[in-house]
Amino acid sequence: MSDHIEEKIKNYRTAPFDARFPNTNQTRNCYQNYLDYHRCNKALSAKDQDTAPCDWYQRVYKSLCPVGWVQKWDDQLADGNFPGKI
Repeated sequence: MSDHIEEKIKNYRTAPFDARFPNTNQTRNCYQNYLDYHRCNKALSAKDQDTAPCDWYQRVYKSLCPVGWVQKWDDQLADGNFPGKI
């Protein structure tokens, strides 16, 4: 991973502005980053590559999403009935 990206992750405080979600309500941003994290992990794991770049998505969704939502989604993933496409 490049030094620039590693430094950004190291200095990470909260989710940066994302032009895809310009409104105050960040619910969709939260959900999209949760999906992106799991898609990234799945894709890189299938190629036997390092999944460290996926940590960015995890940090963003953990910053934006309520803990109860994440726990519910994790339980749904474990049970095989998560509604999102990963």
